[in-house]
Amino acid sequence: MPAVTTEAHKDGDFFVDYEEKVFEDVKADEGEKALVTFHTVAFEGSIGLVNILNAIRLNRKGYETSILLYGPGVTLGIQRGFPTLGDEAFPGHQNFAANLKKFMGEGGKVYACRFALQALYGHGEPSLLPGITPIAPQDVLDCILLHKKADAVILDTWTV
Repeated sequence: MPAVTTEAHKDGDFFVDYEEKVFEDVKADEGEKALVTFHTVAFEGSIGLVNILNAIRLNRKGYETSILLYGPGVTLGIQRGFPTLGDEAFPGHQNFAANLKKFMGEGGKVYACRFALQALYGHGEPSLLPGITPIAPQDVLDCILLHKKADAVILDTWTV
């Protein structure tokens, strides 16, 4: 077997050039909107967290940004914790809550479908993180349509 002659990687090493940016840094024009929709289950994959981070970034680029939680997406906006609400039972347990709070604290709006909240997941409005606006199931489509009429950037996320 041939001998390995390269040094082992160590903490602080880079694998890629993370500083080179290929595309221009796009900023929103005055009044531009963005909508990020979530139809995904909390903790079932990375897309929920990734798109909350995308929403934060869109907001910071100047877009009037909203998050729409519907179907299983409402599980991202539910208060969690163990042994009490807000406690982190394991590292990353509060990632959704912490980043949704950060997003709302920076002016972003979050909406959650009442139908999915109650009928599908057995929660009431008090289960939502403070600041999330519960909406009627008919509002889900109208929220999307209003953003389409405003020519908003829309990121739709579905996982099954």
